[in-house]
Amino acid sequence: MRKNNESLEQEISRQIDLIKDNTMHFYSEEELRKKLRISLTENRPLRVKFGADPTAPDIHLGHTVVINKLRVFQQLGHHICFIIGDFTAMIGDPSGKSETRKPLSPEEVSKHAETYKEQIFKILDPDKTETIHNSSWFKDMTFRDVIQLSAKYSVARMLERDDFSKRYKNGVSISIVEFLYPLIQGYDSVMLKSDVELGGTDQLFNLLVGRDLQREYGQPEQVVLTMPILEGTDGVQKMSKSLGNYIGITELPKDIFGKVMSISDALMFRYYRLLTDKTGDEVDALENAVKSQKTHPMELKMALARDIVKRFYDDAQSLLAQDEFKNVFSNKKLPDDVPTIALKDIPLESGTVWICKLIHLADMAPSTSEARRLVQQGAVSCNDTKITDAHAEITPEKGMVIKVGKRRFLQITD
Repeated sequence: MRKNNESLEQEISRQIDLIKDNTMHFYSEEELRKKLRISLTENRPLRVKFGADPTAPDIHLGHTVVINKLRVFQQLGHHICFIIGDFTAMIGDPSGKSETRKPLSPEEVSKHAETYKEQIFKILDPDKTETIHNSSWFKDMTFRDVIQLSAKYSVARMLERDDFSKRYKNGVSISIVEFLYPLIQGYDSVMLKSDVELGGTDQLFNLLVGRDLQREYGQPEQVVLTMPILEGTDGVQKMSKSLGNYIGITELPKDIFGKVMSISDALMFRYYRLLTDKTGDEVDALENAVKSQKTHPMELKMALARDIVKRFYDDAQSLLAQDEFKNVFSNKKLPDDVPTIALKDIPLESGTVWICKLIHLADMAPSTSEARRLVQQGAVSCNDTKITDAHAEITPEKGMVIKVGKRRFLQITD
């Protein structure tokens, strides 16, 4: 019996070490230890909740930090409850922002939800994931039910949320609907009887509300884990599509590879910690190998880029992406599928075309003003000659290559 108990405690400690690696908030390790003891003794997997409002159709690497941790739970044999917040997506949650998020229509939510599921299952095993729409219980709630739910929490407690507190002090409007959002998200935990809930650090308050509501409804409180916010390719700001510093998981393998290769050496190790299966000790060893000059950082960055591409495609695609990167950036060759534009499709004036107009025409910039900015930043070249004059006119010729940034090319044909 003692040996069995020792084996049980060793397995609990093993799982906790894997689960808490890289977490930011953990409420609490002792509670998780108790839940794991029951789970392993009764052979009952933990119910691990993760909710996502399908407010946008695309997932980038920043989103996958939490999803990767869900996969750890899944690999340990626990049950993932993936909540599609189709109901909450139509309400609006600032999540640290200074204004209410725009609610979406039911049609937009439905479309985004399907795309989101398709992408999340590039990481999670769909056969071991329970997908639930929270409208399945909220659509039948009466106004009386809503009032009874609202009675479980006070305004004072709501104002403990940092962004609500700041907006209240600055006289910025906060709608009652926004106060309801954390209650709705927390009520999901009650309906699921979740043992654990995960989210980003910006979701901490809402996750803790779930604990409070479970207690109010006579349930054991869920353990709450939050994961770090991942910096974008600029290494400074949160990865975001609106900031243009993101790496989308549905981008072409060569684009994912190239964007990973563009990050700094320092940021590379953070990506290793948050986006790969390597343990903290293994990443520390890689970092020490670079510091001691036993390993070149370029070698590690290529391995990281291959790993990330492989996760969303396969090993063959990761190797092809690496080969193309080497051809383009090391051997100075053009990509195999470089976009082209025919001379006859270029509007000329006296035999020349404004460089910014050409860049916009070729969809290498959303506008001529953005193209102008790229030129002024030194991101544009013509036949390997950098162009910095935003007023420059060029004479297009067959075979001419325009390059914008590090990965976008355009070749002029007949």
